[in-house]
Amino acid sequence: MMAEDLQEQTAALARAAVAGDPDATVPTCPEWRLRDLVAHIEQALRWAAELVRAAAPLPIPDPRAADPGAIGGWERRLADGAEELIEAVRDAPGDARVWSVLGPVPPAFWLRRMLSDVTVHRYDAAATTGAGFEISPRLAADVIGEGMELLSAPEAEAFKPDLVELRGTGERLAVRPHAMDGWLVTRTPDGIRVARGNAGADVTVSGPVTELMLVLTGRVPPAEGGVAGDRGLLDHWLACTRF
Repeated sequence: MMAEDLQEQTAALARAAVAGDPDATVPTCPEWRLRDLVAHIEQALRWAAELVRAAAPLPIPDPRAADPGAIGGWERRLADGAEELIEAVRDAPGDARVWSVLGPVPPAFWLRRMLSDVTVHRYDAAATTGAGFEISPRLAADVIGEGMELLSAPEAEAFKPDLVELRGTGERLAVRPHAMDGWLVTRTPDGIRVARGNAGADVTVSGPVTELMLVLTGRVPPAEGGVAGDRGLLDHWLACTRF
């Protein structure tokens, strides 16, 4: 399912991107132009594929050094990048472990990581060009869940030092999507702990799951009436967790 989702989201991102001006500023990532966004996605897909094939660390590439080429080739280039990663994961030995910032992981880690990245950046492309954006609740929930797993991993603070600021003394933040179990984040002296469920918390952010995915990735603010409790606790979380 992840391979099909990656193909679908990559294709949808490409369709949104080619409908716009390559030099347009991406409103949700204002340091990027649309062409930079496309270059980043192609570069990241191919880099992840090479990580899987090499099963060894590779330098993290600079997206500013990537060139997406002419807009007429964007759809093909992005599709080829997604296929390259899918093939690398499919062809990896069953017991393979590959590099990640969290330590050795199965190759499928990178398929899920890039699916989350592409899905969120698809929204960035849509926000730039006015294209529609609609994904399944299942996919939106998995993007949130994957992000929570990354943020709560013991190794995450070494990669993103801002996460140290989220250590606490038991403060709790609940993410409560409509019609499904949510996530309960507890700030402990040793780091973030995440559990599934709809237990009470110091602050709760609620709404449709796709909207919550966009809130938690810093793409949209919480809806009016969507936050109950200590808003400062939520704002601090969002400020420290955006990548």
